[in-house]
Amino acid sequence: MSIYASVASKPVTHFAPSDWHTNNHLIASNAERLRGNSHNNRQDSSQLRNETYNRTAWGIHDNTTRLSNRIDDIEKWRETLEMTLRDTDQEIADLEKDKDMAERALEAKALPLDVASECLTLRDGRREIDVVDDLASSELQKEVDVIEGIKAALQDKISSAFEQLCLLREARQQLAADLRDKTEAKGIDTYCKELSIDSPDICRQPNSTRTPKGSVTPQTWEDFSRYNKDRADAEMRASQRLREAIHSTVAQTDNDLEAQRQATEFALRKRIHEMERAKGEDEWQKQNTEEEIAKQERNIRELEQAIRDKEKPLQLAMTRLENRTYRPNVELCRDNAQYGLVGEVHEIQDTIKALKNKLQDAHNNRDALEKQLYKINQDLELKNNSLALDNKCMNVRNKLVAPPVTATQKNLATFKTDREIYTAQTQLLA
Repeated sequence: MSIYASVASKPVTHFAPSDWHTNNHLIASNAERLRGNSHNNRQDSSQLRNETYNRTAWGIHDNTTRLSNRIDDIEKWRETLEMTLRDTDQEIADLEKDKDMAERALEAKALPLDVASECLTLRDGRREIDVVDDLASSELQKEVDVIEGIKAALQDKISSAFEQLCLLREARQQLAADLRDKTEAKGIDTYCKELSIDSPDICRQPNSTRTPKGSVTPQTWEDFSRYNKDRADAEMRASQRLREAIHSTVAQTDNDLEAQRQATEFALRKRIHEMERAKGEDEWQKQNTEEEIAKQERNIRELEQAIRDKEKPLQLAMTRLENRTYRPNVELCRDNAQYGLVGEVHEIQDTIKALKNKLQDAHNNRDALEKQLYKINQDLELKNNSLALDNKCMNVRNKLVAPPVTATQKNLATFKTDREIYTAQTQLLA
């Protein structure tokens, strides 16, 4: 079989001319449709590109503006918090200064209390009748009570100041923490604001649209800062009232203490004056009593001498009477001489008895005067002791009005001491 015969015998699909024309028309129609779709796609893509470009550009611009506004809000609150923080620091410093002033005032009350206690202790050295609950003792005890009350009042203000300082420091700590957070937030937002599409450190972030844990609303954010500021303002107002109360308490307690000091020293001076008058009265009584004792002793000696002087006349009269008993017989007559001698004996005896009675009275008076003189001397000793104690109290109380020793005075005293030591050493070496 030949080759030609084999090809002619293959099964080949044959189409009609209409099919051929239809196929050509279909290809042309599809090409036209696809080109139209492609043209429409290009137009839509161009429009979408323009729209998305503008939307993205405006979105970046709007968010940059929002970041700028947010930075302005943060900056306003930062300035407010910084000003409040400065005021709080100043108030803390002022309160610490006033607290130190109250503590110094409290420490200064130790000397008046020691002086008053020492004066009470000194006056306890009075003895016997001079241990009197007089006005001076009352004023000294009142002074102790006043000082104790002043110390309690000052200690109360110091405790209140310490508590207020704790509250102020707590408020300041909260302000400082809020200020640090806002400074950090401002830095972050400023950095975000300055970022652009050309920045080298931008990249895709995983899950960047998440809501961070602990996020709050802008109102909550503002309320938090306003609460911190209002709290600090409230604590500063309370601190200012407390400082005014501290100044008032210190001034009032100083006035009370000064008034009581003057009242106490007036009572002591009055008591010293009374004691000096009593001492003067005792000295006057002592002088007069001693003079009277001396006169009475002279009187006693004169009475004793008078009694002794009556002994001889009595012996004379008795001897005469005794001798006349030896007259003989009828001569033993009770004549006028006899009566006269008997009367003389009785008269002298009565005189001696009267003199002895008077001498005994004189002895009794002298003894009574000496006892009274002893009492006067004892009382004078008591008065001298009490007067010395009260004068010592006044000397002790001079510490309360002594001028305060300043740092300059201390330096001058030190310089003077060093100069005296140098002068002494120079003289020794010379």
